[in-house]
Amino acid sequence: MMFANRNEAADRLAVALDAYKGRNPLILAIPRGAVPMGKRLARALDGELDVVLVRKLRAPFNPEFALGSIDESGWSYIADYAESAGGTLAYLEQEKQAQLDTIRKRRAQYTPLRPPIDPAGRIVIVVDDGLATGATMISALHALRDRKPARLICAVPVAPSETVEKIRPYADEVVCLSTPMFFQAVGQFYGDFPQVDDAEVEAILRQA
Repeated sequence: MMFANRNEAADRLAVALDAYKGRNPLILAIPRGAVPMGKRLARALDGELDVVLVRKLRAPFNPEFALGSIDESGWSYIADYAESAGGTLAYLEQEKQAQLDTIRKRRAQYTPLRPPIDPAGRIVIVVDDGLATGATMISALHALRDRKPARLICAVPVAPSETVEKIRPYADEVVCLSTPMFFQAVGQFYGDFPQVDDAEVEAILRQA
């Protein structure tokens, strides 16, 4: 399955999530790429939009490859292959601190005028534009589970089937539109996949 762009992917997710329309779901997008999708999804489902701040822990010499992830509280998920991919304890501690610094900077940028929306007791839909290793989604779902949502849903357009299975224990429901056999990167399943910058995220959150 190919998607023309993130808007089309969000529209298809909205159809798959139609059961939650009108139930005031909280749509939590993982910045930055998923935030425009989250805006569109929140509008389609009559929900609220916010962000969940997590960061992948980057492999040395290959920053696109995730060795794990970290959430806003400092809790981290470390993949079982991390050490074999260069993730020594010393390196991971340094990388955790670097990504925590980025999370704190983004929180200050993204939500300066209001606190994050409380997910307690809410239907919470965590959206990303796709999953590769699933590391950042695991941290996002773990962080939100501790805050006691009524229902916790992972919603993505595309991911490898093994990643979907890895995610399932962390969510009440996983909605994934496509699980292609040959998966190299999320962007290969989009016709148009531009970078989303901080200014666009801030503008969307101000409108929300």
